[in-house]
Amino acid sequence: MKQLCSKRFFLPLLLVLALLTGLGLGTYSHRLDQQKNQAFTDCTDELFRQEISENTLNLHYTLADPAAYGISPGAPSLGSVSAEDSCQRFSSLRELQEQIEDLSSHRLTQENQIALDALRLTLATELSLENLELLEEPLSPSLGIQAQLPVLLAEYTFRTRQDIEDYLGLVSSADAYFQEILDFEREKAAQGLFMSDTSADRIIEQCSAFIADPEDNYLAGIFTEKLSDFSGLTAGEQADYESRHRAALEAHLIAGYRLLVEGLEELKGSGSNENGLCYLPGGRDYYRYLLRSGAGLYEEPDQLRDRLLRQLTEDTREMRSLLTENPQLLVSSQSLEASSQTPQAILAELQEKMLEDFPAPEKASYEIKYVHPDLEDYLSPAFYLTPPIDTLSPNAIYINPSSGMEGISLYTTLAHEGFPGHLYQTLYFSSSKPPLIRHLLGNSGYVEGWATYIESYAYGYAGEDPAASRLLWLNRSLNLCLCSLLDMGIHHYGWTLTEAADFLGRFGITDPASVEDIFQYTVETPGNYLKYYLGYLKFLDLREEMKEELGKDFDLKEFHRAVLTVGPCQFPVLEKYVRELLNT
Repeated sequence: MKQLCSKRFFLPLLLVLALLTGLGLGTYSHRLDQQKNQAFTDCTDELFRQEISENTLNLHYTLADPAAYGISPGAPSLGSVSAEDSCQRFSSLRELQEQIEDLSSHRLTQENQIALDALRLTLATELSLENLELLEEPLSPSLGIQAQLPVLLAEYTFRTRQDIEDYLGLVSSADAYFQEILDFEREKAAQGLFMSDTSADRIIEQCSAFIADPEDNYLAGIFTEKLSDFSGLTAGEQADYESRHRAALEAHLIAGYRLLVEGLEELKGSGSNENGLCYLPGGRDYYRYLLRSGAGLYEEPDQLRDRLLRQLTEDTREMRSLLTENPQLLVSSQSLEASSQTPQAILAELQEKMLEDFPAPEKASYEIKYVHPDLEDYLSPAFYLTPPIDTLSPNAIYINPSSGMEGISLYTTLAHEGFPGHLYQTLYFSSSKPPLIRHLLGNSGYVEGWATYIESYAYGYAGEDPAASRLLWLNRSLNLCLCSLLDMGIHHYGWTLTEAADFLGRFGITDPASVEDIFQYTVETPGNYLKYYLGYLKFLDLREEMKEELGKDFDLKEFHRAVLTVGPCQFPVLEKYVRELLNT
């Protein structure tokens, strides 16, 4: 489940400077080791506390008990969206770079060295955004802030009374937050960088639907349900909370969405680019930044494209071979699609079948939940809501009934979200108690790439006919590959709708409305498909490389253990330490 962005990482760390003095030389090597590692931990823990405190939503979803980490409650905040403090932002990044290098040492433990390498790469990547920050886009129909916020508010857990107060404070700050976003969008428009009218209209339509019936907004009903489940409230207290919530919804949240609608209507016509990022000044550099910061990919775009084309060729050839040998696979694969199991039975089966290929999962409680009816139109077919790192519970996998998932589609989706996908990977990594800073440096390319990599195993776990299961996975892989090539074509190579239609037409996708929808979604979500598919390919390639390097000593389960132990990070960091672990 994605969270809102706060101010950019790594603001000035005034307190950190004190940690970097008086580290004098010790008499014994082990004492030096302790000093170096403690200094690194103190520095990065302070950075974690400072960053996570900038955004109350991120803090709440990350820590159940912030006080235990030395974090005092502050005024509820959704963060900040502003281009005005850019100079200070990049100056702070450079300052932090220097501070971190002072902590670099061969005496760091491996887990601290991984954190250091990931932090170094993150800082360098963020600095590459300098002079490109107006290309950032906080709004988009699918993944924008305005789409995420209602869902994050709806799922905001009430553990304490302070949580209820913080939630009300967040709702009450929404209009000011959206005003900041509009100010940012106006600055983009002044530089000729505003979104197309097509995108603006899609966001306006979405916002208008959310506020269409202010008296019956779904957040009001969900809030009442959560209060009813919260123990210790009197009837009078609950009534007071509900009254305050209704007032805040109308005066601030709904008013904020009205602000967005009016502001976007005013700005329409100031954006002339209907195509990808490469048509904007600095767009290719910004796309490269997105591939690095979001997907953890540091190869040049041409190299990534060539890797996609190679996989497209391999998958197409294998599909053709399977169907040539057994044309009935098309029929037998459909029978796999039609098989039926409950979600609970599927997850139980996956935990058994995964043991052949993956380390045994930690014993953990989890539950299947169903998306609230009022949220069905806004949420994906299924998702795993990441628990706070200090409790690692509750673990909930949400299924959206409106998706109509069943059979192998449900099976592989639950593998992606549950075992051995997101839930399993999250618990494995967080249970190892990594440096706190690692929870701010997690990379979507690793996280979504891992879950997509898991799907390739899940298709095999799902059916008794290996060839039919393989055919279904190859079809899934082919679709993701096409979407990834389209993403690169649009944003790096400059494909227009006409060129995108020609590309998709070669693979039988010819319906004009479908092509236009695919094109528009890809324009609005640059780099998103690559997190999933190129992330998957990075795991696949690393596995094959380690097989070749280790020969008969290669063990698949140990490879997966190494990948899980290193945890979410950029792929250059992952590859370095997986090799180190497996060659030890």
